Amino acid sequence: MPSLKDVADLAGVGVGTVSRVINNHPNVRNETREKVNAAIKQLNYIPNEVARNFKMQKSTMVALLLPSIWHPFFSELAYYIEDELDREGYKLMLCNSGGRPDKELYYLDMLNQNKVAGIIGITYNDIEDSVSTDIPIISIDRHFGKKITCVTSDNYTGGRIALKELIKAGAKKVAYLGITSSAYSEVELRKKGFIDEAKAQGIEYIIYEENDTVYNDDEYFENFFKIKEHRHISGVFANTDLLAAKYIDKAKQYGTRTPEDVKVIGYDGIQDNKLFHPILSTIRQPVEEMARMSVKLLLRKIEGKTLEQEIYRIPVMFREGETT
Repeated sequence: MPSLKDVADLAGVGVGTVSRVINNHPNVRNETREKVNAAIKQLNYIPNEVARNFKMQKSTMVALLLPSIWHPFFSELAYYIEDELDREGYKLMLCNSGGRPDKELYYLDMLNQNKVAGIIGITYNDIEDSVSTDIPIISIDRHFGKKITCVTSDNYTGGRIALKELIKAGAKKVAYLGITSSAYSEVELRKKGFIDEAKAQGIEYIIYEENDTVYNDDEYFENFFKIKEHRHISGVFANTDLLAAKYIDKAKQYGTRTPEDVKVIGYDGIQDNKLFHPILSTIRQPVEEMARMSVKLLLRKIEGKTLEQEIYRIPVMFREGETT
């Protein structure tokens, strides 16, 4: 890998001159700048971002804090965030916490010490008291705290749409399946929208939830199907696509078919590949728009601008699949 000195030797200038060119210092002659840039291109030299940030006292690194990179929703989100940051001349630092609060706090402490330009994050944990606002932060979907701007989908309307679509598909008795966390999140509004629409429509409904600290796939559904009345529902709205898919799989073991016996709708819209069956009916989150808006809002914060809103909610849409 070529070094700064290799570039300087090829261009016939000093190392300091190369550094000034890389950092866009104005006191460099055009002829010299062209020679240095030609040497950089010839050697395919990649500047050390960390060293540059330290020298310039300005970071071009933005950290993305995620609970899991394995989840398709988070993976898609990360893709668009990185793409938007790259367009704006920033680099992405990925911090995968595995959903562990201690690891999230470790990352936040490290990021504060290393002075990244800003943070975009999602957390399921109650860590609000440990989050510093010294560095610009944008949260996505989940709340870090009331003073931190949040970008999310319109979860409440999504819940109402899901209930309407289940009724339209012929469901007479419906259930909401959810996994809750200790920290408040916009996801709670999916349930509220579902309940409000069920009451407005006068349809019988069931709410079934477990906390994520004790959640286990097998136990969750074993407990659900133990209750006799749960086996006679005709519509299910799960608060994530993964939970909906797991319900469909477990329901088969009890002789319940989808969509013949029960209509199922998820939330996220992560299943884009038509090779997977059945294709899930879902409330599709505008992932790309959420990602790009988060970056744009963060960059405005980095520039010291005040944002007009505390929460930015983006409309969702129903995407019909084979489960309704």
